[in-house]
Amino acid sequence: MKPDSVKVTLKTFRFNAETDYLPYYKHYEMKVGKDELILDLLNRIKWEHDGSFSYRRSCRHGICGACGIKVNGRATLACKQNALELVELFGNELLIEPQSKKRVVKDMIIDKKDFWDKHAKVKPYVATDIDPHPEHETKQSIEEFNKFLDSDLCIQCGNCHYACPVVEVNENYLGPAAFNAAYRFTVDTRDEVGEERLKLTAQMESGVWDCVKCFECAEACPKEINPIEKITKLHNLQFEQGVAERNIATRHAEGFLRGMKKYGYLDEADIVSYSEGYLGMYKHLKTAAKMLRAGKIHWHSGIPFINSVPKIKNLNEVQKLIKISQTNKL
Repeated sequence: MKPDSVKVTLKTFRFNAETDYLPYYKHYEMKVGKDELILDLLNRIKWEHDGSFSYRRSCRHGICGACGIKVNGRATLACKQNALELVELFGNELLIEPQSKKRVVKDMIIDKKDFWDKHAKVKPYVATDIDPHPEHETKQSIEEFNKFLDSDLCIQCGNCHYACPVVEVNENYLGPAAFNAAYRFTVDTRDEVGEERLKLTAQMESGVWDCVKCFECAEACPKEINPIEKITKLHNLQFEQGVAERNIATRHAEGFLRGMKKYGYLDEADIVSYSEGYLGMYKHLKTAAKMLRAGKIHWHSGIPFINSVPKIKNLNEVQKLIKISQTNKL
């Protein structure tokens, strides 16, 4: 039987950009009840221990997205997360930190300018010219509405954005929340700038092709939205609408399908030669030698005119499935 309360230590990030040279951590001990949320613990730090402790909060119902923080490195919406569930997961010391330490203004409060600027870039609204005095509403069918999937549930909390490792190292990368919004409004039948969004999200360094598919964004979302699904759909839309450009990233995507069609599995040597060219292969020679010794690739993989790589049984069945499901020609 789980106890009604547990003694917990909160190791809490503290920093004031106006007065502190370096951040520090302060420990707060308290008994935490089984019904308390992480937001309750933040309130108790401020009300019972240190009135200068700063954090954002508003609706307390998981709607406004203001109270996003990290607990033991895990993106958390403080007003939705039961505290003892995290104690059960991480132990009796919880590490309380802001979403992004390098953007801290004060304690848990960060400057989210980069998040909002990138969100605005994808035009997260229905862009169309409308009659200022319409005589009827613009209706959508159930099928058209269902294309939004779960993208409409985003509350712009920023959890996925600041959990993304690419955002952390690439300041130009738009990030999963912006891509989710780009997908939402591109598939909206009332919108007229979908192609513009697809071109924006197809750009190297800033677009969807720099996603590393780590699924951190999906893990971080408190509304259980899957941004990876929307990023993948943007990939497909770029191909379908002829927006995708020929580059290493798009050829890499094509290479997966090429291997499946030829052998029924991923040929890791062929995908490198196809996406980067034979000159580009030279920088991977050390890795290739290790893979060759481990049996991951064959010495003749990727060499043209030699078609001796083993194939799976029933390759024709795989080829039929690809033919049925493929929505666009690469």
